Amino acid sequence: MPLSLLRHPRVADLLTLLLGGVMTLTFAPFNAWWLGPFALALYCGLLNTPRFRGAFWRGWLFGSGMFVSGASWVYVSMHTYGGMPMPMAALVAALFGVGLGLFSALHGLLYRRLIPLGAGLYAALSFAGLWVLVSEAFRGWVLTGFPWLLVGTAHVDSPLAGYAPLGGVYLVSLAVALSGALLYHGSKAGAQPLQRLGAIAGLIAVWCLGALLPRQWAHPTGQPLNVALVQGNLAQETKWEPEGQYQAVARYAELTQHATQADLVIWPETALPMWNTEALPVMQRIQQTLPAHTALMSGMLTYDNRQVYNSVVALTERDTPHELQRYYKHHLVPFGEYIPLSNVLGPILNIMSIPPSNISAGEDSPAPVTLHGVKLGIAICYEIIFPELVRERAQAADMLVTVSNDTWFGASLGPLQHMQMAQMRALENNRYVLRATNNGLTGVVDAQGHLIATLPQFQPGVLTAQAQPMAGLTPYTQTGSRPTLLLAALMSIAGALGVRRHRH
Repeated sequence: MPLSLLRHPRVADLLTLLLGGVMTLTFAPFNAWWLGPFALALYCGLLNTPRFRGAFWRGWLFGSGMFVSGASWVYVSMHTYGGMPMPMAALVAALFGVGLGLFSALHGLLYRRLIPLGAGLYAALSFAGLWVLVSEAFRGWVLTGFPWLLVGTAHVDSPLAGYAPLGGVYLVSLAVALSGALLYHGSKAGAQPLQRLGAIAGLIAVWCLGALLPRQWAHPTGQPLNVALVQGNLAQETKWEPEGQYQAVARYAELTQHATQADLVIWPETALPMWNTEALPVMQRIQQTLPAHTALMSGMLTYDNRQVYNSVVALTERDTPHELQRYYKHHLVPFGEYIPLSNVLGPILNIMSIPPSNISAGEDSPAPVTLHGVKLGIAICYEIIFPELVRERAQAADMLVTVSNDTWFGASLGPLQHMQMAQMRALENNRYVLRATNNGLTGVVDAQGHLIATLPQFQPGVLTAQAQPMAGLTPYTQTGSRPTLLLAALMSIAGALGVRRHRH
C-alpha cells in the first residue's frame, strides 16, 4: 500500500480497526506475541491526528477491533447456550466489544491531550504509561472490572515474561506498550539520528532486562501432590435435566475410579448439576470408593442460610457434612451470576431474553482450603482473570486451584484465552495452578507459567500429574500492582514534561 494512501483519513481509520484485530492474534491460541509491539507502534503513529476527537475516534476503532474479534466468544455464550436469538446475540456481542473499545478511545484522547503533534522520543513514555493506566487498569476496575485481553498476558512465554513475577501482568503490558512506542519513534520519517539511537537502546534494554529477570522467586516446599483433574464433558443444554443429572453422576463416578493413585481429585465447577444437599451424598459415596488418603474437591451450587452460592467443597474420608471445607465465590459475573441495578435493568433484560440470576457473593478474603498439609487458594471460573484477587489468594497458599465451566464458550477463543490468563496468574505468583473444567481446557500449570499437562477439549477424561507446593512470595505477590501503576503514572507525566521541555 503506497504511503500516500495511508494519509487518507478513511484508509487510516480502517487500518486502525484492523490493527486492533491483529492484537487478538497475539493471544492464545495463535500466540503470535511478537506482533503486539508492531501493531502498537503503528497505532501510536495513527494517533498523530490534528484533532483531539480524531485521536479519540482512532482509539475507539483500535479497541473495538481488538474486543469485537478477541471477545467474540460472547456471541457463543449468548446465542448457543443462553438462548438469545441470533440477531440479538450478534448485536449484544458487537456492542460489548465496541463498549470496551471506549477505554482505548480514552487512552487516545488523553495521549493527544498530553502530547502535541510531532513530539519526540519522550512521548513514548506517555503512550505506554497511559495505555496501562487507562486501557487496562481502569478497565480492570470500573463496573467490577473486565481485565480480559491485557496485552501482557500474551507474553507469558515471551522474553518479557520475567517482568510478571516482579510487577504483575501490568508491568508486562507496560513493557509491550513502551516497545511499540519506541518502535514508532525510532522508525518514523524525519526522526533525528539521536532519537533513533535512543529508541534502539531503549528497546534493547526493555527486552534484555525482561529476558534476564528470573521467572521464579519462590521455592519448592514439602512433597509434590499427585493430582487428578476430571473433565466430564457433559452437554450444557441437557445437564440440568433429570437424565443429564443421572449421566453426570455416572460419568464422574466412572472417571474418578481411574484416579486411585491421587492425593487429590478435583471435579470442575458445578460438576454435578444439582444442589449441595443432593451432590454431597453422591460425593461421599464416590469418595468412599477411593483410597483413604484421597481427598475429593468439586464445584457445586450451595444453598446456605437462604442464599445461593457458587462454591467449591472439599471432602475427605473423615469429614462430616458440618466439617467440610468450603469456598464461596466472591467476584461474581455481572449479568451472568447477578444483575447490577436489577430494579432498573431487570425489565430490559427480560426483553433481551437474558435470564435473571441470583447468586450471592462470598467473603472477600477467605481462608485457603488445607488438604494433606497443603494450603490451596481457590478461584472459581471468572475470578482467575483478576490479578489482584488471585494475588491475595496466593499470599496464604502453597498452590492455586481454579474450577470452571467453559462449556459456555463452546469451540471459541474463550477457553484458550482463559487458560492463558491462568498461566499468567501462576507466573505472577510462582504457584502451581490446577485448572479443572467441564469440557476444557483442563490442565496443570507450573510455577513459571508453563502448561505442563492438559486434556484435549470436548472429550471426557482424567488428567493425572504431580504438582509441587511452593513457599516464598514473588515481589508482585508481596506488593501487588500499585508500584507498576505508580510507575505508569510517573511515565505519563515525565513523557509530557519531557516533550514540552525539549520543544522549548
